Amino acid sequence: MLRVGLTGGIGAGKSTVANRLAEHGAVLVDSDRIAREVVEPGTEGLEQLVAGFGAEILAADGSLDRPALAAKAFADDDSRHRLNAIVHPLVGARTGELMAAARPDAIIVHDIPLLVENGLATAYHLVVVVDAPVEVRVRRLVSARGMAEADARARIRAQASTEQRRAVADVWLDNGGAEDAVLAEVDALWADRLVPFEANVRLRRPRPPMAPKIAGYDLTWPAQAERVLARVRAAAGPLARRADHIGSTAVPGLPAKNILDLQLTVSTMDDADALGELLADAGFPRLAGDWADDAQDGDGLWPKRMHVSADPKRPVNLHVRAEETPAWRLALLFRDYLRANPDERDDYRDVKLRLAEAHAADPGFEAYADEKQEWVNGVFARAEKWAAATGWTP
Repeated sequence: MLRVGLTGGIGAGKSTVANRLAEHGAVLVDSDRIAREVVEPGTEGLEQLVAGFGAEILAADGSLDRPALAAKAFADDDSRHRLNAIVHPLVGARTGELMAAARPDAIIVHDIPLLVENGLATAYHLVVVVDAPVEVRVRRLVSARGMAEADARARIRAQASTEQRRAVADVWLDNGGAEDAVLAEVDALWADRLVPFEANVRLRRPRPPMAPKIAGYDLTWPAQAERVLARVRAAAGPLARRADHIGSTAVPGLPAKNILDLQLTVSTMDDADALGELLADAGFPRLAGDWADDAQDGDGLWPKRMHVSADPKRPVNLHVRAEETPAWRLALLFRDYLRANPDERDDYRDVKLRLAEAHAADPGFEAYADEKQEWVNGVFARAEKWAAATGWTP
């Protein structure tokens, strides 16, 4: 089962995207619709609202008079909190019921306007944001919904900003132009990403091997890494000691494979094993076989667990290491030493480019990594001296 959070500002045309995904077979869970259903006549929700705000919020036919409720509920913060305390748990419970009733191979699209405002991004395998320019949104709200322009602009200002939405968006859909254009993007998203992503999560299937192709440094890598790390932290819960962006994509200016290397540090390898299924459910299946880091002190191998992203469009290597071995610290030291020493970073760039060319035909990157290790070992020695001289700690 794949959980997709779909959100966007008022007037962005989110329903266009939601309806297209439903046509493809997605199970659509509409938060606005649920919010209306849980306060229909005869429901527990409507009874609680009347108890909390008085019978004046009822229309003549016994249904909820929404303007009357709004006048009371938004009069002050206490009233708004009282409204949320009644409605939000009911919406959450009904949402959970609908998701639990879906097939094991379902792609659930949760249409939730306040996903960003309520900090819910980590609840989903993927967050899709639908956007449109402000003037387009205002025009739609005025013409299609009959809003006054001032009201439309006020509603837009009250919601999450573009920057806040971009921070959580795995997919950004611009719906400011012709409808056919965004529908084509949705069709491609469904076929190329959502369908294989769901299968990978359900079957615990990692991505296929990739050749070591080096790309120029991408300024968005840190933001992409932070989005994924937030999901890792949420999945690991209290067993996570820390979670970090490591490796080449974490060093500004360093070319790298377009694979995010992340490190989850736990107390013991037993904790790492305990997290196996939780990480897989979150979209990071474990690679088969025993994985270890080469020790730099000649004492053997340091165990780790290797997970990867099931998302076919965002490759991730998730290294799960324990504090009981030195490897977690070395990964952070290596990153910080290269960040602080541009000459070493540039030497590493040259090594990577040379080896990537030499191993371009390899089906994976094991041989590339093995040959690179000798240079990396030399850096570890120099980095330790740098750490001692500067007082560096993780």
